Amino acid sequence: MQVSKTEKEEKSSLEALNFKEIQSSINQEESSTGFMNVLQNTSFLILWLGQVFSQLADKIYLVLIIAIISSNFQASGESISGWVSLVMIAFTIPAVLFGSLAGVYVDRWSKKVVLVVSNLLRGILVLMIPFCLSINNIEKGFFTLPRAFWLLLLITFLVSTLTQFFAPAEQATIPLIVKKKDLLAANSVYTTTMMAMLIIGFAIGDPLLVLVGKWGKIASFNYGQELLVGVSYGLAGLILIILNTQEKNRQKQTKENHPFEDIKEGLRYLNENHRVRNALFQLVILFSIFAALAVLAVRLAETIPGMEASQFGYLLAATGLGIAIGATIVTHQGKITAHAKLSFWGSMGMAGALSGLSVATNNLILALTMTIILGIFAAFVGVPMQTTIQAETPPQMRGKVFGLQNNAVNIALSLPLALAGVAETYFGLRIVLIILALLAVFASALTSLITSKYGN
Repeated sequence: MQVSKTEKEEKSSLEALNFKEIQSSINQEESSTGFMNVLQNTSFLILWLGQVFSQLADKIYLVLIIAIISSNFQASGESISGWVSLVMIAFTIPAVLFGSLAGVYVDRWSKKVVLVVSNLLRGILVLMIPFCLSINNIEKGFFTLPRAFWLLLLITFLVSTLTQFFAPAEQATIPLIVKKKDLLAANSVYTTTMMAMLIIGFAIGDPLLVLVGKWGKIASFNYGQELLVGVSYGLAGLILIILNTQEKNRQKQTKENHPFEDIKEGLRYLNENHRVRNALFQLVILFSIFAALAVLAVRLAETIPGMEASQFGYLLAATGLGIAIGATIVTHQGKITAHAKLSFWGSMGMAGALSGLSVATNNLILALTMTIILGIFAAFVGVPMQTTIQAETPPQMRGKVFGLQNNAVNIALSLPLALAGVAETYFGLRIVLIILALLAVFASALTSLITSKYGN
């Protein structure tokens, strides 16, 4: 039976129409995911604003404490290193002691309450600093240190302790308010912000405090710097009050496990889930490299003709720009490429960029280019690995896992911050950058080994 020309045309037209409808449906599905969907998510935007103010306050707080030490405790001709070391110890101890334990309680408590209270209390603590400084600085306390300085260490310890609760609560909230298909985009924004605050926060902290200090002198108000940091924490807490975390009311268990049993449960989960475990390793290595880079950037700026050590912020800002570019690429590429593969190429790219940076110590344009490339490939590691942890971890385990993650990252951060400057003094800037490149190669090899053993 011969089909007429009209019937063929109608059939062809119908097939074309069906194809267009299918393609349109696919396009609509694609457009409904990604950054646009995340940016239209009011709950996520509220959480993100809280993250910005909170993490910016975290970084400026350390700069503020160093400025206070310089103007109130450091004697003329005395090195500030000893004072700063004690502050860093007070800031690091809670991360080591309470990082995992805080994650356990985040699983038991309302995440919204943790987010709000941890920020408001940190703001109150910072605003107490002027009262501590009003104590006679010359009056000695324990170990011949001024009593005012001991109070400053106590406030630092408490601020850091509260931070251990905020971080896992924030990470565990993202999967509650963002659909699974949009987790990659949400983590692009989250990871970019977190790393940008780590890098840029230290860079803008000093000039921002100096500016506020000048305004304070004009207005005859000497505590504008403390007010800036305290209000930043307070704004984060107030913003998060309106957050809807969509947490379901959980029935209270008749008998709760001992907190250390929950920590062991989290460790067992990491041991059994190779993808989450590998993602955790990758993030630890990534943040270790960037912590070292934050220290080395000062020396790198000093070696580049036309730059001064105080201008190291330009290098860090270039890295932040690269992270933003990389996060945008990953958001789209992550839909079709396995997260482990993205992490592998990200680590290899970071190794190449760090190697290039080691030979760019006398060229500003090349150094800026390498730091941008470094940031791009860092996003290839950070974004998919954070997304993997959130997507793979059951809701009832997220606080424990994120607590362990923050604990591991904080411990790992302390080593590069302490050793990078010393290593540069003994071995030179180029050698230390090559060592960091080898560390990135190790991360890629670890991903490759785990993937070949267990699969994606």
